[in-house]
Amino acid sequence: MKDIEVIDHKDTRSGFGAGLEELGKTNPNVVALCADLTGSLKMNAFKDQNPERFFQAGIAEANMIGMAAGLTIGGKIPFTGTFANFSTGRVYDQIRQSVAYSNKNVKICASHAGLTLGEDGATHQILEDIGLMKMLPNMTVISPCDYNETKAATIAIAEHNGPVYLRFGRPKVPNFTDPNKKFVIGKADIINEGKDVTIIATGHLVWKAIEAGKALLEKGINPEIINVHTIKPFDEETVLNSINKTKCVVTAEEHMMNGGLGDTVSQLLARKLPSPLEMVAVNDTFGESGKGEELLTKYGINTKDVIAAAERAIQRK
Repeated sequence: MKDIEVIDHKDTRSGFGAGLEELGKTNPNVVALCADLTGSLKMNAFKDQNPERFFQAGIAEANMIGMAAGLTIGGKIPFTGTFANFSTGRVYDQIRQSVAYSNKNVKICASHAGLTLGEDGATHQILEDIGLMKMLPNMTVISPCDYNETKAATIAIAEHNGPVYLRFGRPKVPNFTDPNKKFVIGKADIINEGKDVTIIATGHLVWKAIEAGKALLEKGINPEIINVHTIKPFDEETVLNSINKTKCVVTAEEHMMNGGLGDTVSQLLARKLPSPLEMVAVNDTFGESGKGEELLTKYGINTKDVIAAAERAIQRK
């Protein structure tokens, strides 16, 4: 397994803020809207540098989505920002009707997703947002793994014509992807080529998959690790090619088992390549208040769980 260098540790929401700041300088059509969480979403730099292109919607998320949809009619590219729970569950009707159905060029940018939100508890730790958003026609769904990738994804979605859901988080995590690599929507990245098991991960769980891969290699198991940053459109070719080689697969995500990455992979395998599949995901339960790493362990989505899932998948070949 090739050595993967950690550049530093940064939160992915700051990657969004950095990408948005760059867009403020390079794309005059980009505008930003926030629902009273400008600091938490790291949107202050864009707001300070482009005050005429920033709109504070207050704690009125549904109104913010409606405003964003309207701004697209005038050729603007609106980026909305709030917590993932408020970006999806609270405003699903507005997203469905005013953005997805109408195919409006709105970028729904959602921070504080998953269990690693931590102490804010179950009411804020949305674990079903990927499922909600990927089911909407016209919607692109992206879940980057670190600061660099989130920054690159933020810049890339401005060039994409159509609705996008961009999911990221609060905790500082290893920042390891190439800062100069162009983000290609819909194209998975093979982090490590292997032959014994395919591990497909998204978001914060990509690093957990890398940690698991190192431990598996010490046991004589050579995993192929794939970063699927784009849940929809899904890179079927890369995934199928890998599983054709390894003959078994593990999915890993900070999301509910129902509706997430594992769900997408299982549907693909059922249609095109029946294979042993193990899912590392939260299994039909809400979260709770606690430290992020402890919650990942309690709910079965930490490094050791990826290792165990890989071993089970291999045994099922």
